[in-house]
Amino acid sequence: MFTGIVEEIGTVKNIRTHQSVRTLDIACQTIVEDMHIGDSISVNGACLTVIDFTSNYFSVQVIKGTEDKTYLSQIKQNDEVNLERAMPGDGRFGGHFVLGHVDDKGVITHVNETSNSRIVSIKASPRIIKQMVKQGSITVDGVSLTVFDLRNDSFDIHLIPETRRSTILSSKQKGDSVHLETDVLFKYVERMMSRNESELTLDKLKAFGF
Repeated sequence: MFTGIVEEIGTVKNIRTHQSVRTLDIACQTIVEDMHIGDSISVNGACLTVIDFTSNYFSVQVIKGTEDKTYLSQIKQNDEVNLERAMPGDGRFGGHFVLGHVDDKGVITHVNETSNSRIVSIKASPRIIKQMVKQGSITVDGVSLTVFDLRNDSFDIHLIPETRRSTILSSKQKGDSVHLETDVLFKYVERMMSRNESELTLDKLKAFGF
């Protein structure tokens, strides 16, 4: 479980492939301080497992199934990536519930820079759009953000200066791909409604924590 609050920007220093498994060595400083083999790390919003680490980098593997749902197969040496450790049980919850399971890829269609924000328009599939609401939460490349505007085939996010400073979203341009993960709470509501709409009541939604 993650929160969508990026802790650090890392740099891919080495990439190697063996028997269709792609291994990324990612240079960083902060998140290796209490790292262990087997830890879950969000890399641009995709939950990956630490297989090795030193004092200044860690290694993760990307299998075929993950490559199919993400753009991690296109990551190159020296590319920067958003990094977040799994949330500790006693940690402060700053973003929203993020699983690190990328739902789909979106494509940036427009970027508008203003004096205090960066407005980014992202084209998404109908399946993703159906799971979004205006002013709701969306994870873009591992960053917890608010849906500022929502259309039939795209949505807008606003990046404040702090988000631009602390994530790779400041360097994303028109035509770039991004990882999308919709709000898991909305998915539970959608699932319950599709299974048996006639038995879904406000009291039952409250019982499930909504």
